Formats: sequence, C-alpha cells, structure tokens
Amino acid sequence: MPTDQFPVIMARRKFLKSVLAGSSLLAAGRTLSATESLVVQARESRPAFHGPNVILIRFGGGARRQETIHPQSTYSPFLCRELARRGTLFKNMEIASIEGLNTSHGEGTLNIVTGRYDKYKDVQGKFLGARFEPKVPTIFEYLRKSFDVPPHQTLIVNGEDRPDEEFYSFSNHFAYGINYRSNMLSLYRFKAWLMRHQIAEGRLSGKEIEQRKKDLAKWEQVDYRTQGDDRPGPELEVFWQRWRDYYGDSGMVNPRGDRLLTELAIRAIRELRPRLLMVNYQDCDYVHWGNLSHYTRAISIMDEGLKQIVQTVEADEEYRHHTIFVVVPDCGRDSNPYADVPCQHHFNSRSAHEIFALFAGPGVPRGVAVDRRVDQSQIAATLGRLMGFNAQFAEQQLLEEAIA
Repeated sequence: MPTDQFPVIMARRKFLKSVLAGSSLLAAGRTLSATESLVVQARESRPAFHGPNVILIRFGGGARRQETIHPQSTYSPFLCRELARRGTLFKNMEIASIEGLNTSHGEGTLNIVTGRYDKYKDVQGKFLGARFEPKVPTIFEYLRKSFDVPPHQTLIVNGEDRPDEEFYSFSNHFAYGINYRSNMLSLYRFKAWLMRHQIAEGRLSGKEIEQRKKDLAKWEQVDYRTQGDDRPGPELEVFWQRWRDYYGDSGMVNPRGDRLLTELAIRAIRELRPRLLMVNYQDCDYVHWGNLSHYTRAISIMDEGLKQIVQTVEADEEYRHHTIFVVVPDCGRDSNPYADVPCQHHFNSRSAHEIFALFAGPGVPRGVAVDRRVDQSQIAATLGRLMGFNAQFAEQQLLEEAIA
C-alpha cells in the first residue's frame, strides 16, 4: 500500500494509540491486526538519518536586535562578531502582525518549531497560562517520522521557570503526535526521575515517601495526552543517573537559570549524541522585574552559553563538520524609552515583532547578511530542506539565502 495512504488508516484506527502500544503488544505475544502490522512495518522501514545535525538556539525570553546583532550596542559579541561571519544572518526577520497573535515566548517557540502561526489558548484556561498544544507537527516529529531517529536524539532543553513549555514536545496532529515526540531535558524532568528513584530506594521516612508519591502523581497527571506514561528511555535513565552522581540530589550544586541549560546541552551532545537539539534560553524575561540590567546580563549569559556549545561541537570529530547552528529569538521587545518597566513584549509594539535569525554550518553560505524582510514561520521548512524532511504543514516559503 502506498505510504501516502497511511494518514487515512491512522485516523480510522486511532493511530496515535496503536503505534505507542505496538511494541508491547508484540512482546505480550498478541497477534497484530493488518493495520497494526502496516504501522509497525512503516516504523521499521524508515531510512537512517545521515545529517546534518541541527542545534537550534532559542535566544529566548525576548531579545531585541539592538542588544544582539547591532555591532555598536551588542551584549552578544560572540554571536554578533564571530558566529555571524561564519553563516547567513537574516537581519530583518519579523513575527507577522496578525489579529489575536501574541508576541510572547510560548507562541514564538511554536511558530519556530511548527512553521505556522496560530491563536493559542492555555488548555486549562489559566490567566497568563502558556500550556499550548500545536495542531500541526513540530520539526522533531517530521524528522522522526522521516528517518530512523530515536527520541533521545531529538531533544528540547528547557528552563525550570517555564513548566508550561514542558509539553511542546509533540503536536496533536493525528498522523504524527506522541509517537514521534522529542525528549525533554530540564530540571523538572530530573526531579520527576529523582522522585521515582528515591521512592524505590526506600531510604526516605514514611512521611517523605508519601509526599514524594503525591508530588510525582501530580506531575504525571499534568499531561493528559500521555496518561502518566511518559517515562524516559534507558538512554535518559543513564543520563540522569550521571547527572545525579555528579551534582547530587539537593539541586543546590548544579548551575541554575540559562547556565543550567548550557550545561544540559553540552552533556547531551557528549552523552546522547542528538541529531536535532533545541535550547530554550529564557532569562531575558527577568526584565519584567523592572531592571534593564537583568535583560542585558541575560543576553551576555546566552552568548557565553552559545559560545560554549559551539566550542563543544568544534571539539567533537563527529559533530564538527556535520552540524548546523540556528539562532533565533522567540520574540522581540518594546523599545519605548519612557516605559516604567523597560523592554516589555505583550503590547504588540513594532519592535516586539522585530527579530533576527542566524544559520551557520555545512551547506550554509558564509559571511552573508540578508536585509530583505523574512518571517519567523519560514524557519521550519528551511530546516526541513537542510535536514532532508518535508515540513508539509508548515509555511513553504524558504529562507533561500541559507541554502547553498
């Protein structure tokens, strides 16, 4: 049967659940139906992925062009003066001005990974909540459905202050979804892993065990789509055990904020060997406390982290000439110098829509600066072209200058 008929079969037979159960059904000795057999065969027949790898850096928490890519006012010297020379810089990228579209962190992140704009609402209707569920596939789903790439090699490194973004690892699209999800690395995920191990080890008091069980049950019920069954695979079990062996249980020893994300990303590159890695930096958002230095210092920390990740790749023989970097903010920020709290992004100002994107690596032209207006939604399809998958539900206009 042609593979383009699979989506029809998937919808008719609730494919999202059947694929997840496929391997366990075989292990239990149950005979698969014809449809389930086709599904398993389709999964097993995916070709190997030969690259290039992509490391997607969300210069997040909202970062303006003025403090990032403008040479005279940058707080990102590595990004602006070194990495930009090695690739193609889109200096005039924007987030489209669409009624009801917010220039914020969760929305911007999903614009990047889905290649589509949408009007998102928090799934629980919380005020200022950002628990969004995309309706079209993410770049992680496209990659894993197109190639034989395991979930631990498609990773999102997420910040501890954005628990809503823990659930951006897959869409609700009937032909993609949970079976092609990425894995998440974050302090929240480590804490959940640690609670399970502390309970199993039996070294806690009765009250401590009961509290851990309550905390764990609450965590596991947060995402109704996984029904509490979102355990890390064996590769992540080993990753978190090494993290625990090094940093301990307290959470007071390991780095925090965006430095934590840098450490997780570097360890992931060395231990998990991701083919697609997204690092969701976020500390710029502390400017909401009213101090501009929180914003500019956070940009410097992101830049330092970017440099460390690039150096890690350059020191690795398998990654050095086989990895593309993409750096893009989730949103911009307001440029009104008279605002009581500087650098807001919620009020739909022009500069909140103004961002940039940098592509650098094999197959990307070097030393190119693009002045024409381009759009944040073009990133997903461009990554698809560079990595070899078809982001069919994304906006199809490519960032042509980034493709040699």
